[in-house]
Amino acid sequence: MRPFAFDSAANLAQASRLGGGTGQGQTDAVAQFLGGGTTLIDLMKLDVLRPQRVVDLEPLRASSVDIEFGPTGMRLSAFARMATVADNPRVQSEYPVIAQSLALAASPQIRNMATLGGNVLQKTRCPYYRDHSWNACNKRDPGSGCTAISGFNRNHAVLGVDESCIAQYPGDLGVALIALDAQLNLSGPRGARRIPFSSLHRAAHGQPHIEITLDPGEIITSFFVPSGLWTRRSLYLKVRDRASYEFAIASAAVALEMEADKVVNARIGLGGIAYRPWRSQEAEKALMGKPLTEANAQAAAEAALSGAKSHGQNDYKPELARRTVVRALLQAKALPDSSVA
Repeated sequence: MRPFAFDSAANLAQASRLGGGTGQGQTDAVAQFLGGGTTLIDLMKLDVLRPQRVVDLEPLRASSVDIEFGPTGMRLSAFARMATVADNPRVQSEYPVIAQSLALAASPQIRNMATLGGNVLQKTRCPYYRDHSWNACNKRDPGSGCTAISGFNRNHAVLGVDESCIAQYPGDLGVALIALDAQLNLSGPRGARRIPFSSLHRAAHGQPHIEITLDPGEIITSFFVPSGLWTRRSLYLKVRDRASYEFAIASAAVALEMEADKVVNARIGLGGIAYRPWRSQEAEKALMGKPLTEANAQAAAEAALSGAKSHGQNDYKPELARRTVVRALLQAKALPDSSVA
């Protein structure tokens, strides 16, 4: 690990000043924010991230409330620990897809340390990004190429990719948030503002080293998740190579509003298979107003993966993802009536 300056922010304004500069969250950023540190410290040890300054946001937790419920939705502090939110009984009953996406992520030790804000900003687990012995990685070294396209790509993305990068977004919570139309509250040089969670992560567009849309020095302060009948009838299904402490090779966040067997409202997020948190509005449209039969679930899954592009070793992923979507939809259908509190 290289030498760096360590600063502790007493408030949001000071944090923004200390964390300013170029390249918010990018590999070459001169400053990086430290939440729980479970991703940042790993990447600094691997010499992938080389910040000159690390700004500790831990003191900001004291002035934030982890979870707040209101008449129109739920607010989650970006500084809240993953375990705190996953274990909250009301989150589990009213927003089960959120609780499950957190509970199925990482190890108990990491969930006790990691923050929600840091979780949605975590970087890819692509081995070519994390290992400097591979020279060609556009995400780490822009313009160098993408070794994964012709290399080991079993776990890589099949949705939202281009020839500059096929890295997979590794998170779980982000998949649930994008399915539920969550919004982000931000604080930074432009003051306070709110943006859709769906606009946080960028497509590669030939510049995969630019991963997010936040301004330099801008900090996620909280998440707002709107309420609806579909949030109660929701679940997160994660398929992985082993049952514990492993990233998804396919996952689905599903939320449904039903009238008898008919789908009134559907929200579908996909994980483990996409370049960034992925919402499939095509799959949702395929279900709207129709009975949730296995055949209709399969049609929705086909729509969700219609644009998939694989690169050899990950050729299995589109079919696995389709089966994951079908299974998640049918399991959500079998849940208790979401209109019952």
